[in-house]
Amino acid sequence: QVQLVESGGGLVEPGGSLRLSCEASGFTSDFYAIGWVRQAPGKEREGIACISSNDDSTFYSNSVKGRFFISRDAAKNTVFLQMNSLKPEDTAVYYCAADVNVPNFVLAVVAGTPPAINSWGQGTQVTVSS
Repeated sequence: QVQLVESGGGLVEPGGSLRLSCEASGFTSDFYAIGWVRQAPGKEREGIACISSNDDSTFYSNSVKGRFFISRDAAKNTVFLQMNSLKPEDTAVYYCAADVNVPNFVLAVVAGTPPAINSWGQGTQVTVSS
């Protein structure tokens, strides 16, 4: 069973930066996608970034492209989301997510839609406010 544990959320002013971390364990496949999905109050979940385990290819939604950057430390089974130039509309609960159906996760991120994911973390709150 895949376990995902997020950390790094908090309160930041507009224009500021935060880095989220997700420690993963329990993968039974070497090929999977892992990334981040967020849910703002009153809105559906939005896939925003993911990275492929086989070649570290990265994918982003239009809403975060150029501001957020996903990376992976394979040795530590940890994924990071560096969030720069944060805006109030980035306020949401951010979930780490993973799935062996890589195309499904990638397509959802590129489209900014809710991915049908098997493994979820508990979520971490990010609030962007002055």
